[in-house]
Amino acid sequence: MNIGQKVLDELKKEISQNDYEKYIKKLLFDEKKSRSDLACFHAPNIIIAKWVKTKYEPQITHLFELQTGIKPELIIDIKNGKNTVLSIKKQQTEKSPQKANFLNPSLTFDTFIVGSSNQFAYTAAKSVSEKPGQLYNPLFLYGGVGLGKTHLLQAIGNVAITQGKNVVYTTLETFMNTFTSHIRNQTMDKFREKFRECDLLLIDDIQFISRKEQTQEEFFHTFNELFNAKKQIVLTADRPPNKIAGLVDRLKSRFEWGLMADIQPPELETKIEIIKKKCQLDKIHLTNDVINFIATNMGDNIREIEGTIIKLNALSSILNQKITLEFAKNTIKDQLKEKKENITIEYISQIVARELNIKPSDIKSKKRIQNIVNARRIIIYLTRNLTQNSMPSIAVYFGMKDHTAISHAMKKINEMIDNDENLKVFLEDISNKINSKDH
Repeated sequence: MNIGQKVLDELKKEISQNDYEKYIKKLLFDEKKSRSDLACFHAPNIIIAKWVKTKYEPQITHLFELQTGIKPELIIDIKNGKNTVLSIKKQQTEKSPQKANFLNPSLTFDTFIVGSSNQFAYTAAKSVSEKPGQLYNPLFLYGGVGLGKTHLLQAIGNVAITQGKNVVYTTLETFMNTFTSHIRNQTMDKFREKFRECDLLLIDDIQFISRKEQTQEEFFHTFNELFNAKKQIVLTADRPPNKIAGLVDRLKSRFEWGLMADIQPPELETKIEIIKKKCQLDKIHLTNDVINFIATNMGDNIREIEGTIIKLNALSSILNQKITLEFAKNTIKDQLKEKKENITIEYISQIVARELNIKPSDIKSKKRIQNIVNARRIIIYLTRNLTQNSMPSIAVYFGMKDHTAISHAMKKINEMIDNDENLKVFLEDISNKINSKDH
């Protein structure tokens, strides 16, 4: 076994199985071109080469240093069908139409699970990838944390680089840091060349431009240059432009020129499909009861859900245990406890009152109207399932005599759930909404 393969085998122990199988495993070490101070690998395409170089170069060179005592320069070449070799290092120093900054090649339209909560945003992003600069410019994607905005943003970029387009993907924080650095070094011409001469500009978390006057001024001119040249701009944020405080009116209006598409928290069916897709991609086996448990208890943050799946798989491998429902519950009980500690009865009451169109004050009143009685039962049920509150403490909140009234309410609503599928679906949906919020 050559030293390059030894290094990759060591790297396998430190990274996810998915990353190893999809990217690292496809590298081929070139013993003839490599030296003690130079490690040369071949990759099947530019996407894998750039991904490995961007994400794992420090780890790879460090592992070589542990083997030889010398930290080498890492070069990853791309070998095309004619057996010619193109160096990834040369591509980064020469002007090339296929520049892609930190795009994750696994974030594609094929790996994005579509449901009613994200159908519109997905369709808009797909249309933009097919005709960049022609249909919706800019495309403004907004929604809560971990719902798939970055996935769609990078999927657009990954399509574009296969078309030979110059793609710049960055977070707003990186944009600002780069801007500040070039001002300090008096190299703004290089900054403008990078951000104004691309075919697609993809910026994540644009809401952080709020109240950054100098950055907003520069971005305004960058936006105009690209828009007038019919270059595609795609932005993501956690809220629509008119809700971003401290955003100047001229940028706000430009963000609204094209198409705005929001991504809502996924419905239960979509979450289940997302979990199944993640398991399929990472070759992780979860039974249906474990999948359903994760989907109904982990909230709507997809990144958090994926992290939970990886955690379960890693712990299962270390302990050499199957991932049963009991194993899953024990593994993530601390995460669920933290969620429960952050949820209050008051908050649950507000959400239920809003969903059922009832005044919050009526819920705590002595009224015996059927819809109000049912609302109280729902709140009691959700409080027992989503919080650490005891039955006596819930009784105090509702002004009831003692915990027996809470016990009776729980018994009644459980009977209703058994006989009413619509109520069961409603409770699952509202539980997801409550778990997905920050308290």
